[in-house]
Amino acid sequence: MNKEEYRKMIDEVLYLSGCVVNDEEPEKARIDKLDMSNLYKAADKHMLTAIVGYALKKAGIYDKDFIESMGKSVRKTAVMEIDKELLFERLEEEKIRYMPLKGIIIKELYPATGIRQMADFDILCDGTYIEKVNEIMVNLGFSCDRLGKGVDNTYLKKPVSNFEMHTALFGDYHDKKLYSYYRNIFDRLQKDDDNAYGYHFSDNDMYIYFTAHEYKHYSGGGTGLRSLLDTYVIWKNLGDTLDTEYIAEETKKLGIHEFEQANKQLALDVFGKKSLTEEEKKMLDYMIYSGTYGDIQNLIENEVARYGGGKKGKARFILKKIFLPMNQVKIFYPFFYKYKILLPCLLLYRIFKSLTVSRRKNQKLLKRLKKVK
Repeated sequence: MNKEEYRKMIDEVLYLSGCVVNDEEPEKARIDKLDMSNLYKAADKHMLTAIVGYALKKAGIYDKDFIESMGKSVRKTAVMEIDKELLFERLEEEKIRYMPLKGIIIKELYPATGIRQMADFDILCDGTYIEKVNEIMVNLGFSCDRLGKGVDNTYLKKPVSNFEMHTALFGDYHDKKLYSYYRNIFDRLQKDDDNAYGYHFSDNDMYIYFTAHEYKHYSGGGTGLRSLLDTYVIWKNLGDTLDTEYIAEETKKLGIHEFEQANKQLALDVFGKKSLTEEEKKMLDYMIYSGTYGDIQNLIENEVARYGGGKKGKARFILKKIFLPMNQVKIFYPFFYKYKILLPCLLLYRIFKSLTVSRRKNQKLLKRLKKVK
């Protein structure tokens, strides 16, 4: 499938996804003309195979790959829901504050179970209990390879459970406004009524955090169409009750107001089947070619731009890769952060590694950097 064919298939992915969330019957005559293999590949790039499969099923089309994707999504969601409830029981017993995040909440706004595909479940826990949370997760059958590396720890449990346990929503190595705003996160939360230690965002703050998280990805490697669909689903289901003045006020504090406005309008126009402006078309294309979790070329171009662009930006990009900021040293090399006198040894180690173990990876990175204008 070439770029032109991929772009055409994406239009069909958007159309079919929109049919599901708007409770509309897909046009069977339109679908009958489609190459199901290419449609699946395009939808899969954005984790939208389950919802597209659901639309096809409503039109009376049963494609093997899409049916399997729907089944896997339903099973994975069901298994992780069971693991989530077991985890929450243990957190309650240990008196540890917690809150489910992002997709766990948003999936409930979709019209059927499993059509919002989940890569993982994100859960915030009181960061002072990281070791106890790890003990709980291990006792529940999960394993974690990199405990304490950043603000989230990834836990895996066969066959399908994947949890990200967050000690904070943003680290000091992220955008400073985002980090500062969410630093004392539990002060911004509301207490659940049906448990002792569970918390939740108000709908307004849930949307603001979701948007802040998406901005982090969008301004980095990019973000895909699933998040755009999430934005539409939030406004379709909660739009009548969301406080637009409060959202505008808070997103301005975060420095993401323009992004929030543009992203929201794009979602409403794309899935509301309205004509797009030229700026919206550019924004949509950026998402289309980013995929679900972004693109490395986008990441490099955005970082170079933040460093001033041109040769200056490229030089600063390279220097930042060689000389890690101290907040990243603290996360990835805690020993050297503790014993700062040994930092020259860390530099030598990283240079040696870049010339040996990571040589091919860095060669690819430099090739991509050359493409940046």
